[in-house]
Amino acid sequence: MSFALPLTRKEAVLRRLREEIITGLLKPGALIKDAEIAARLGVSITPVREAITQLAAEGLIDISPNRTRQVTQVTQKSALELIDVMMVLACAGFEWGVDNITGEHLATLHVKLDEFADNLRRGNLTAATAAGADFSTVVIMASGNRELQTHVDLVVARTLRVLALTTESDVWTVWLDGYRQTLELLERGDRAGAVERYRQIYHDYRRRVETMLFDDPGEPR
Repeated sequence: MSFALPLTRKEAVLRRLREEIITGLLKPGALIKDAEIAARLGVSITPVREAITQLAAEGLIDISPNRTRQVTQVTQKSALELIDVMMVLACAGFEWGVDNITGEHLATLHVKLDEFADNLRRGNLTAATAAGADFSTVVIMASGNRELQTHVDLVVARTLRVLALTTESDVWTVWLDGYRQTLELLERGDRAGAVERYRQIYHDYRRRVETMLFDDPGEPR
């Protein structure tokens, strides 16, 4: 019998703040104040500070020399750089893992794709992004390279943030169509084609982001 271990206070705060940043509830440039967050979440300051340290390591929070903390700004330049890094890491993992894909993996990919599509229709951004990330993780983990997955995990939260900032556009179709066609190629046994189609998702997404405007962090908010 298996069961989920309860979250520690730090893990609970970390998950909550990460979700608020990714979904835009905590907007880019928003000041992060330990005491206010602790009071809002009903915890002590210690787990809040531990969570902030982790989020800073993930690039979601900036800590200035005077210790002021704020949600990291997202500019078009930083978004494109992030997409480039994510493309290198995720596509490498996908290419390494694709030869190890089994029928069980394909079944899981179907489940994650359905979850992705269903949650997009319902407007549940948090669940949709999680399912989308899981789709890639299935193949990357099949590579057996856990070190690579660790690095992907460090980048994925920031990548999801960029997606969250583009929810009003049709950019989600890039991922949905790309995942569907990638899965179809995998089911046909065309692994090389699946790798190329997966890589194309990132190229298409990058082109979309290039046409989008992001707030200039130098402008008054």
